[in-house]
Amino acid sequence: MDLSGLKVMVIDDSNTIRRSAEIFLSQAGCHVLLAEDGFDALSKITDHNPDVIFVDIMMPRLDGYQTCALIKKNPRLATTPVIMLSSKDGLFDRARGRMVGSDEYLTKPFTKDSLIKAVSEHSSNRAR
Repeated sequence: MDLSGLKVMVIDDSNTIRRSAEIFLSQAGCHVLLAEDGFDALSKITDHNPDVIFVDIMMPRLDGYQTCALIKKNPRLATTPVIMLSSKDGLFDRARGRMVGSDEYLTKPFTKDSLIKAVSEHSSNRAR
């Protein structure tokens, strides 16, 4: 699947997760932006305006729910797809993710296919 030119941000405090997401997405042609927590991400998001954002739920300082809510409150970013990442596959987490405006929920460890599929589904919903 060719996703070339798409800007995808991955926000996760795990270096391993960031690296594997970066490798998978780069192979598909995406331009990957990495952030290790919500604060780091928010400053980069406004500069780079990514097409799709992956955010880990469990992070220090600013968790994924708070980060997602802040992204969605920004009028310029409100339509940007935000996909929650979590090692827990719980209904409660999914529901809470929806409440803060997330567009999808991926369970970690994700596969290359699930990551690429999520990006292609959500980027095709956006007018380029």
